[in-house]
Amino acid sequence: MPGSTTNSVTDTAAGAPSDARAHFESLLSFETDCWDVHEAMQSPDPGFVLLDVRSPELFATGHVPGAVNLPHRRINERNLAQYEPDELFVVYCAGPHCNGADRAAARIARLDRPVKKMIGGVEGWKDEGFSLAI
Repeated sequence: MPGSTTNSVTDTAAGAPSDARAHFESLLSFETDCWDVHEAMQSPDPGFVLLDVRSPELFATGHVPGAVNLPHRRINERNLAQYEPDELFVVYCAGPHCNGADRAAARIARLDRPVKKMIGGVEGWKDEGFSLAI
């Protein structure tokens, strides 16, 4: 049959379009990207608090403009008390090789607060050509 090729991509059939839609819409409820964060941060009220969850030392070497530094190990109710209970947090760390943002998101979710992860982290931010603040 013309056009039928077996390879690592086609060995497993694609999911049903309705399942794909549910999957990708679900991802968007948990993740955002550097471009969308950059665009939102141009507004006086982006609608979320951007948390850099790396160490203070790494934060000082360069961070996303407008981000607040709160290392993932220090995320607790006391440190989030200044924010409204329904305030959305967007977390990021160094990049795809780091799970600090995942750890931070899990901690925030355990505190029953809304959270998304900025995929790509600092490395993704730089890859998009955006500047870091110091």
